[in-house]
Amino acid sequence: MQRISGWLGIALCFFLPALGLAQERSTGKALKAEAVEVVASPIIEGNQVTDYASQVTIVTDKQIDGLNALDLPSALRRVPGVNISRYNLVGSYGGADGGAVFIRGMGGERPGAEIQTLIDGKPVFQGVFTHPLMDLLSVDNVDTIEIYKGAQPVFLGNMANGAVNIITKRKTSPGFETRIGAGYGSYNTLNTGLSHGGKIDRWDYYLVGSYKSSEGHREDADGQLQNYFGRAGYQLAKEWNLSFTSGYTSNWADDPGREGAAKPPVSPSFITRDALYDLTLSHDSSWGKGLVKVFYDDGAARWRQYDTSRRQIFNSNTDWDNSGVKAEERLHLWKGGEVVLGYEYFRYGGKFEEVRPTSTVRLEETFFYNSAPYLAVSQVLGDKLQLVPSAGIRYNMSKYFGDDVGWQTGLILRYRATEVHAQYAHGFNLPGVYVVYQYQVWNQGEKWKNLDSEKIDHYEVGVSQKFTSWLKADLTFFWDYGKDRLIFKAPPARFENLNEYHTRGLEATVTFTPTKYLEVFAGGTYLRATPGDLPYAPEVTLTGGVAYSFWDRFLLNVDAQYVAERYVSNPRYPTATPGKVSDYYLLNSKLTFRLTPKQSKVQSHLYVAAENLTDKQYEYLPGYPAPGITIMGGAKLAF
Repeated sequence: MQRISGWLGIALCFFLPALGLAQERSTGKALKAEAVEVVASPIIEGNQVTDYASQVTIVTDKQIDGLNALDLPSALRRVPGVNISRYNLVGSYGGADGGAVFIRGMGGERPGAEIQTLIDGKPVFQGVFTHPLMDLLSVDNVDTIEIYKGAQPVFLGNMANGAVNIITKRKTSPGFETRIGAGYGSYNTLNTGLSHGGKIDRWDYYLVGSYKSSEGHREDADGQLQNYFGRAGYQLAKEWNLSFTSGYTSNWADDPGREGAAKPPVSPSFITRDALYDLTLSHDSSWGKGLVKVFYDDGAARWRQYDTSRRQIFNSNTDWDNSGVKAEERLHLWKGGEVVLGYEYFRYGGKFEEVRPTSTVRLEETFFYNSAPYLAVSQVLGDKLQLVPSAGIRYNMSKYFGDDVGWQTGLILRYRATEVHAQYAHGFNLPGVYVVYQYQVWNQGEKWKNLDSEKIDHYEVGVSQKFTSWLKADLTFFWDYGKDRLIFKAPPARFENLNEYHTRGLEATVTFTPTKYLEVFAGGTYLRATPGDLPYAPEVTLTGGVAYSFWDRFLLNVDAQYVAERYVSNPRYPTATPGKVSDYYLLNSKLTFRLTPKQSKVQSHLYVAAENLTDKQYEYLPGYPAPGITIMGGAKLAF
């Protein structure tokens, strides 16, 4: 049965596209792309290059739907250059590495996060241990996801060796829309959601609610996600807009433990809740556009664990309290030119306690502060042949770690269907509040203040070519040189700015649209890392996807991925030698049937989705086998 399902999935990948070409031939029409977009791009919407020579990969809610992704790691798991780790089908066990995203070898270290995660441009992360928590970043609120695969020292600053920015849903055209969906699958996995938005005159609003749960593919691999999101917007004048968003998540996930290991007397569990508020005043004028954003993030994590050496059940309780202000103005004062003036103030941190039967160790409320003005300039030169030079600088002032300067320069060449970009960026990554607690435990007092920020030099050269209306490709070469990396050392226990690392490689993507019914995507990343045991830096990753519409009412999405063997580590235990997991390939698919005619105001769909069609045995982490083949079926209604 396993082999049959695998070969059936592979056959569908090749047979159905051929059927689509046969459909075109039977009509007597030439095989050329048509302007009408029937299918959404698989895997990614595409790659874009900003006027500051940063390449950004775009994923929309359409790609998330095509992948039947339940959370952010599964939504990004096929993006070239991105790798993930996880324990469970639903819920990220975020206390260690049971739910994380890594970009070209970045994101696997602490005590400072290397990848910044944002919602509508504001940082969202666990403020004490300074790392992203995937369960706080619901994909049900997503309109678009922007993935930055290189350092962003000017516009994002600290913790931005890579970045993932979620842009939330908003109703921008008059009228109303409602979407309802429910799915049920293997291991009692449930996925439900409701969203509704409207725009009346100057007012707009959007509401989202979702609930997901699963018993998991192993004992104690269960989890649950609850998400609620709301937006209210008002157009103050023709060019001015006010928006208030709020979000709340409540989640938990259990740790199934290493396969074959003795079960502890209590199941380790990671529980999170987070409330997020954002008030933004923005304008879009002929002479420029800008915003002022004020935000507040109040979160908590409750982590129940078992210490096998002491045979103790203990709890780690974290409460974080992040807030900030961001002001940015993009001025268009002369033809083709832009001047960006910006300022950010960010306060992050909170309190922590580790409660054991024999003792309790506490970190009282502790906060770090960053204040950063930034400036950037770009200029478009020429008409048919365009040159776009750019440069930017950020001056970051930290209360405890002194001042850091991040800067970048870029150059873009555009001619007809060809675009070439080159960029250099010098970024920095500050230690998180986590070091204060660790040095307290290690009896090192305030020696953590002697630590310096990590530094990174990022180089990137890429070319994008649109060969025809139905064929386009991107090729990007990248180099990252990191120094002053914070490494755990003992005795005595401490962190030191010692290590250097070097990653380099190339990434390629191709999108092929032979008919309006069919779109094919392929991408790959080749990555070399020094030292060779750098965690989460596989030498080769390959990904592909097909979106195919046939017989008027059917839509088939198929995606596949290959990931080479790689080193992995748990950043919570810095003394641990990096483990290693084998390479794997995965094949997944989703078939959707539209019940209603295209012209109907009410659209209803049935779908069935399958992951790991070949029932491949693989691991994201040693001793944590991932699920075999899983199936989910469901229905969606939109009006």
